[in-house]
Amino acid sequence: MTELAPRLTAFLRDYLPRQRGASRHTGESYAICYRLLVVFAAERHGVRPCQLAVEQLDIQTILDFLDHLETQRGNAVRTRNARLAAIKSFFRYLEFREPGCLDLAGRVRAIPLKKGDATLIGYLDRKELQALLDAPDPYTVSGVRDRAMVRLAYNAGLRVSELVGLGLGDLKQPGLDEVHVMGKGRRERILPLWKETRTVLRDWLSIRPHVADQHLFLNAQKNGMTRRGFAKRLSLHAEVAALSVPSIADRKVTPHMLRHSCAVHTLEATGDVRKVSLWLGHSSLHTTEMYLRMDAVEKLNTLSAWCPPTLRKGSFKGVHDQLLAMLGDVSGT
Repeated sequence: MTELAPRLTAFLRDYLPRQRGASRHTGESYAICYRLLVVFAAERHGVRPCQLAVEQLDIQTILDFLDHLETQRGNAVRTRNARLAAIKSFFRYLEFREPGCLDLAGRVRAIPLKKGDATLIGYLDRKELQALLDAPDPYTVSGVRDRAMVRLAYNAGLRVSELVGLGLGDLKQPGLDEVHVMGKGRRERILPLWKETRTVLRDWLSIRPHVADQHLFLNAQKNGMTRRGFAKRLSLHAEVAALSVPSIADRKVTPHMLRHSCAVHTLEATGDVRKVSLWLGHSSLHTTEMYLRMDAVEKLNTLSAWCPPTLRKGSFKGVHDQLLAMLGDVSGT
């Protein structure tokens, strides 16, 4: 039997960050997946998690774990597939290092992703977005910081991990007219900033505490802002914004909704999905195409350019068919 603990430790501590160059957020996401899986498998086989063997993560255990994510934890299909991708990554690592696990690794990697509904992605219209941008109190330290965070997240279409991962050196000094972003898959991009964004960033930098932590945005403990911390702050500001624009109360405002809003508004302004892809740092246009389904303006332009055909009223006269003749007699036509 192949011990799981040392292999999983080497995968997370050495292979992902040092050999693959994966980001800290990827490591954290994978670790959460394996923690859930290990606890589930340990209960299934009646052993302590540290006593698990790789072979005990058999196909049936993994399939039952994936079902458990959906039925017991209430995870969506997208989350289920993300967990499966993390599991496959570990077994891909094993198949080159543990010959005894080669067959199991091949069968795990053959587990297909589950198809889910391609639902429309939520975003804020311009009125709702303006209310959210204005919600943080500009007369408090946390409010000044949050105004800068929300506006920068929308301006640059940042993922929450990209936003909280920004350092002071990622802003071009002294003009603050550009931000350097290290995105998913270690893809870099440099994005220009609006005058309004530069103004709120300058306001924040003027009162930002002078501490050793070089993160651009700090929490109340003067440490780098976390993803969960920003999501909580954004939710509070959404409640304030809903007082002036009630439609915001009908949706769950998340950090990623700011990114979606940036994408939709950029598509409306440019009409070019390639520019949206470059702005967001997508690896392919396939990912960006989902915003085409959300853009009502694009659909209306298509509809106006596509003239409907003229239809001529039909008639059954002159058709020699016994069944149609009987129906004509009955209907009197």
